[in-house]
Amino acid sequence: MNKINHIAFIMDGNGRWGVKEKRNRNQGHLQGVETVKKIVKKSIILKIPIITFYVFSSENWKRPKKEIYFLFKLIKNYFVKEIKSVSSQGIKINILGEIKKLPSDLSKILLKSMHLTKKNNKILVNLAINYGSQQEIFIAAKKKNRLTSVKNFEKNLFTKNMPHPDILIRTGGQCRLSNFMLWQLAYSELFFLRKLWPDFTSNDLIRIIKKYKKIKRNFGAI
Repeated sequence: MNKINHIAFIMDGNGRWGVKEKRNRNQGHLQGVETVKKIVKKSIILKIPIITFYVFSSENWKRPKKEIYFLFKLIKNYFVKEIKSVSSQGIKINILGEIKKLPSDLSKILLKSMHLTKKNNKILVNLAINYGSQQEIFIAAKKKNRLTSVKNFEKNLFTKNMPHPDILIRTGGQCRLSNFMLWQLAYSELFFLRKLWPDFTSNDLIRIIKKYKKIKRNFGAI
């Protein structure tokens, strides 16, 4: 039976859900946060050590400024209000991406959240914010004058010292990676769902885990 060390999520469909249900994309982002909270709680119960959420890509800067402002305000307000609750649950927060290029008030609260939760060990929650995998690989390559091994190279990725995702789950109906963890997902099992992220449930997660555990993983062998 396959062990699970890391599950990654591309949370697609928030905006579409908001338009469909509330006629407002931002309402979809609000509901998407509630789904994140449910999945984190269920992952703790299931004893999954690491989960990663694709929150804001380096390409998402192309979106309308009002939507970007709302997203950043939503993230900032969540951590201002909820960081004590997050920490009390034993959750360790980690940010993948170029934090320094985010608005200063947001980057400060993210760095503070990482600092306040750094000793927690019940679950590691990675939030990929201002993240692009091609840029991540490029930055890692620039740091190394001599590449002596794959492991040596991986020490310069945002995910250094972490196991690669065993499972990638993407909601929203699209079957692509969208510049997310291109290096790390080389041997991950990929699950694409038509369901929009706000409609994703703990039962969906459990069903995918059950399917994953039945898969024969060869990693190039027979």
